[in-house]
Amino acid sequence: MKRKEGATWVLRYRVTASDGRRVENIMQVGLVRDFPKEKDAWHEVNKLGLPVRINEDPCVGRIRFNSLAEHYLKADFGADAVRPKSVNTIPIVEHYVRDYLIKKFGENIAEDIKPLEIQKWLKSLNETNGLAWTTIAKIRGLMLRIYKIGLRHEHVAKNPVLHVETRSKSTYRAIIITPAQTLTILKSLPSPLHYALVLTCAATALRSSEILALRWADVLWGQGRIRVSKRWGKGEDGETKTDASDGYVPLHPVLAGHLRAWQRQTPHAKATDFVFPSMRAEGRKPLCSSVFVADHLRPAAKKAGVHIEDGQRFGLHNLRHSLSNWLVNKAKVEPKTVQGLLRHSKIQTTLDLYTQEDSDETRAAQGEFLTAVGMNVTVQ
Repeated sequence: MKRKEGATWVLRYRVTASDGRRVENIMQVGLVRDFPKEKDAWHEVNKLGLPVRINEDPCVGRIRFNSLAEHYLKADFGADAVRPKSVNTIPIVEHYVRDYLIKKFGENIAEDIKPLEIQKWLKSLNETNGLAWTTIAKIRGLMLRIYKIGLRHEHVAKNPVLHVETRSKSTYRAIIITPAQTLTILKSLPSPLHYALVLTCAATALRSSEILALRWADVLWGQGRIRVSKRWGKGEDGETKTDASDGYVPLHPVLAGHLRAWQRQTPHAKATDFVFPSMRAEGRKPLCSSVFVADHLRPAAKKAGVHIEDGQRFGLHNLRHSLSNWLVNKAKVEPKTVQGLLRHSKIQTTLDLYTQEDSDETRAAQGEFLTAVGMNVTVQ
């Protein structure tokens, strides 16, 4: 290229503009008289670090939100991510990002999106779309993370979501079943596989994905405990939900006896076999929990007197809630012990989400107050 100073070497390259188009850019390298040969010019290109510089986004602050969001999905996922996502989480995150965030803000310049605009939209998701506030809080958290990753990679210079608030209190109340109802459910399950599954889940509070991933090698008979090191999802083993989830649950002799009885009956009793296999798949994978719940557990629970409305959530996870609730409210087990059994990282999770107020206890407490007041006679 000819310039006033003389013939000049320039480096031509293409970059992605904020609207996604590929456009050509040039960067001056030096005068031909200073670098008479092409190899000299290339040496100067590397010396100046131009290959690194041209790979940096030249449109900091003007990137569109859809490009910022797609960058997050690439940068914050996979084995190299600081916070890798599980196989169960990835499709959920992609759904929220693409079907909600990109659908709403995709064509906007990321730094032009205002906090109040985000706030009003999130509120409309509850009022117009009927989304639960806990779901909306997750969407806000994802948007916050998208900007955080964008800041780290210098695609944007500010995060408008920092000034956005949502409600996060869940209105969900898990159906709790009593030990008596659990026994009735067990008696109505003719399959020894289903019987062993429900009993183990009810007594250990294992998550559905964790109990499905169990192999016989995980049942440590001599130690009186069960090893939990993985969970089953999307047809393969994955990491446990949290670091605290990776551990052990107790194996009481009574439960061990029932599991031993099941091991003697199952055709898949080797150390590497699934404890609760799919007979249809000849043990190559565990049984399908959703099919089991729909075909067997829900009908058995309704037969046992558990009130389940159409469309209401009920499954193996309710056994986890039920054990926690009974241990804290009825058996008066220390919450810290229950936390360890459920393998929660925070005891507040155990108390807030997995135990419900005991009406017998609160009624007795109210009675103590009325007695202290002097009103200890029931009025007919």
